[in-house]
Amino acid sequence: MDALLKVIARISVFGLWFGGSLILLAAVVIGIDVVMRRLFEASIGGADELAGYALAIGSAWALPAALLDRGHIRIDSLYTHFALRTRVVLDLLGLGLFIGFFGLLAWHAWGIADQSFSVDAHSQSALETPIAVPQAIWAVGLTYFVVVGVLLGLRAMAQFAAGDPAAAVRLVGTRSAEEEVEEEIRDLRVRAESST
Repeated sequence: MDALLKVIARISVFGLWFGGSLILLAAVVIGIDVVMRRLFEASIGGADELAGYALAIGSAWALPAALLDRGHIRIDSLYTHFALRTRVVLDLLGLGLFIGFFGLLAWHAWGIADQSFSVDAHSQSALETPIAVPQAIWAVGLTYFVVVGVLLGLRAMAQFAAGDPAAAVRLVGTRSAEEEVEEEIRDLRVRAESST
């Protein structure tokens, strides 16, 4: 399972770069459109549509990397005061609910993409984009996120069942302030070594 999680982590990094690139490209297209409107009274046409697609697709494809990095925002005021085993149970419960919500979202995303494909729906902008294409890319990203979450949850449950709750917390738990500080110090050291 660890080998599979490493492959998933690599794919997730690709998804993160893909999603970030789409959002950056959308920002550039919107910037060009704004300049063209201001200076030349012309428009690219559909820049807002492309930005919407980029935001939805980019977010969906970035979610798995954030989950693997434990980067999703959590409110942990009481969490840190609980015993380790209680934290693992809460983490697994939270992950289950999180994945359940996104599972429903992915299921509906596939339904919407299928419906758009069935009726050959196109956008009403000048681009006339076949709507099923961005919807399917979005649905694939959401589905991949659900798969990553399920596999991560299974691995954490296996570690918890094997008597290693600390390893389970390192997989699905909230990052402590100490971990974040250690990571920042490690990044600073790497930057310092690469600059010399």
